[in-house]
Amino acid sequence: MTIKIYTKVGDKGLTKQVTGKIVPKYDLQIEALGNVDELQSYLGVVIANLSKNCRELREELENVQRNLYQLQADIVVKHHHEISEKNVTQLEDRINELTPKIPTIPEFILPGGKVTGANLQYARTVARRAERSLVKLSLNEQKLNDCDLEYMNRLSDYLFILGRYANVLDGYTEIKSKVREKNVLMAKKHRCRIKQRCFCLSDFLFQELLSLFP
Repeated sequence: MTIKIYTKVGDKGLTKQVTGKIVPKYDLQIEALGNVDELQSYLGVVIANLSKNCRELREELENVQRNLYQLQADIVVKHHHEISEKNVTQLEDRINELTPKIPTIPEFILPGGKVTGANLQYARTVARRAERSLVKLSLNEQKLNDCDLEYMNRLSDYLFILGRYANVLDGYTEIKSKVREKNVLMAKKHRCRIKQRCFCLSDFLFQELLSLFP
């Protein structure tokens, strides 16, 4: 017997929680689950488009996807606390491991790079949005486990570092965000020098005119 994928329960803008409670699709818990699901799915896009030099990242990204399944269970199942301090520490250890392998940045960089790095930077922003929705849920409607919030907060940092590391593996040099400001400053200095030269020329011509009328 084939099980239908559609139930028609949500046709009127409502959906059912695990507890059986019917809620609007904009319910805070539903929104949080949707944002985590989006992040998990986009990590699948990242994995599917890993460059040849970045294929070593596949396993750890798939582990993150698995952890996000557990995090969703933490949200919907009462007394389910699968995400622990160990998961948070694993992300921190990986961040600490990769940080010395990437260039230091004294200023902001433009998000992007090669395909893998750019995808990971976008995943970072999706993770931030998911984190905000979890915080909103926890503060307003359903208190979440501290480790769930800590994991989501650390995950975006991890994706940022991993994105930069991917660009290192692909030989990409990151673009600083203030390069254009530097060019503008140089242009201003150039215009100032031109004005000074024009002033000097005008002064010279004025002195020559005075010499004609002693």
